[in-house]
Amino acid sequence: ALLICLWPLTAWAQGFAGLGQSADGYALPTPGYTFDFPTDQGVHPDYRIEWWYVTANMTGPDGTPYGLQWTLFRTALAPGEAAGWQSPQIWMGHAAVTTPNVHFVAEKLGRGGTGQAGVEADPFAAWIDDWVFAALPRQPGYTLQAGTENFGYDLRLAPAGPRVFHGDAGHSVKSSKGQASYYYSEPFLNLTGTLRLLDGTIPVTGQAWLDREWSSQPLADTQTGWDWFSLSFEDGSKLMGFLLRDADGGAFTSATWIAADGTSTAYPDGAFTARPLRMAMVEGRQIPVDWQVSLAAKGINVTVRATNDAAWMDTTIPYWEGPVTVEGSHSGRGYLEMTGYLPAE
Repeated sequence: ALLICLWPLTAWAQGFAGLGQSADGYALPTPGYTFDFPTDQGVHPDYRIEWWYVTANMTGPDGTPYGLQWTLFRTALAPGEAAGWQSPQIWMGHAAVTTPNVHFVAEKLGRGGTGQAGVEADPFAAWIDDWVFAALPRQPGYTLQAGTENFGYDLRLAPAGPRVFHGDAGHSVKSSKGQASYYYSEPFLNLTGTLRLLDGTIPVTGQAWLDREWSSQPLADTQTGWDWFSLSFEDGSKLMGFLLRDADGGAFTSATWIAADGTSTAYPDGAFTARPLRMAMVEGRQIPVDWQVSLAAKGINVTVRATNDAAWMDTTIPYWEGPVTVEGSHSGRGYLEMTGYLPAE
């Protein structure tokens, strides 16, 4: 029964092409959507796919850089919601910590309707078992916790800037055929708290970035995966950009420039470029771990380098995700996610 329930998830693992499958019966994103908060912090059960995604760059007292990820994914067996075990919702949680020398990752799976996992909009809370991302009581910000025997974190995220809506006021196009998602971020989150590793607990500070996205068919049927960058520069500005790879060797790109005051500018296909500079063999796959990234309209021409080449998410849906450093026209740190890379033949 569990395998039957998880078939939409395992389909993603096949080059992520499963995200281009038919969306018959599900709602589809359209331009002109009016976001409503706190409602849109919660679940959209008429859409097939949704996620609450936190990444962060942190620093310990001795200057060691760390990265973390906390993600809750929802995928639907059918549109809509129902009570108890009749719920068509499947939940998956990923938690990871990356240091310059080691990458820890863990995964949890759960069914909707049982209380094991879910999201409430007001007050906001997203959870799977004891992994929790939730609004702080009586003040802006969030608490974030996850843990296993190998790692854990207990953090506070305080907003220092506005939400940012990608694409056309949050309608983010993903292909020349028009596939799209609703997509917004909270990229200005100041982080404090503790990180637990095998050799002890470490106080950390840093910056976190929340991505919220939902859709029913976010890729075209010919697209095989993506390379997604969230970069925070020392002058306070930020850049989100992604490259969606097509089976014929082409790519579709999109980007959002975010000024230090939170104002944003969206850029269409072709304005953002990302070119691999160095490949590494990771879990039997050739993975591009260093990149040349540019957004000519804003004078961005930077080299993005993985902090740890081996930041492989060995999960039901395998992918690469880890912290990066940024050098060139702008300096800073960020996060890189790469999906759809198959084992070398």
